[in-house]
Amino acid sequence: MKLDILVLAVHPDDAELGCAGVILKHNAMGKKTGIVDLTRGELGTRGSAEIRAAEAEAAGRILGLALRENLGIPDGFFQNTPEYQLKIVEVIRRYQPEIVITNAYHDRHPDHGRASELVETSCFLAGLRKIETFHDGQPQEAWRPKQLLHFIQDRYIEPDILVDITDYWDTKVASIMAYRSQFHNPNWENEPQTYISSPEFIKGVEARAREMARSIQTRYAEGFTSRKILGVDSLFDLK
Repeated sequence: MKLDILVLAVHPDDAELGCAGVILKHNAMGKKTGIVDLTRGELGTRGSAEIRAAEAEAAGRILGLALRENLGIPDGFFQNTPEYQLKIVEVIRRYQPEIVITNAYHDRHPDHGRASELVETSCFLAGLRKIETFHDGQPQEAWRPKQLLHFIQDRYIEPDILVDITDYWDTKVASIMAYRSQFHNPNWENEPQTYISSPEFIKGVEARAREMARSIQTRYAEGFTSRKILGVDSLFDLK
């Protein structure tokens, strides 16, 4: 299956928080989108890997994804090494996305920045034909996405591009709240409380989306960064 957009995010729920609006918007345009989570989030304080897998599946249904997979890379302990680079290269070549979206350059959670570097390296390596990878025993062709974007997470990073997601905000929130073990949920009050389980956290997510939207005079927006300069065909495409 060929994808238009592939999100490679380190933890289940990172994609929902960072770019669910863009996923929903492009699905509505008829594009094919998918998420491959790098880890199972097994080191999270609340819930378990099994619970988060079920939550990720539920969130994927809300988003209308063409696919969702998990690479099972060890949570918390991975590095930007050939072992994990080749896992991601195989995925990129298998789905041949035009655009890859991944974690922020740096963030409160150290996994986010390390995943960003790992995916960035892997996107480049995926385009080198002398690197051999196989799927179902068959050699894969080299493939490099046209664009690599990074969503913005807990720490503010000035965006290079903003996307209006106003029409998709409520569904984005629903996809986030599918992670019942992670975010504010009265049924989990007896479990350890964390930074993201506070009701204030979701309010902060909304505040960030509103903050981003002010610059393009909409209600809600998601922001992205890019290492390379982005171009448009016409100045009239700019908001």
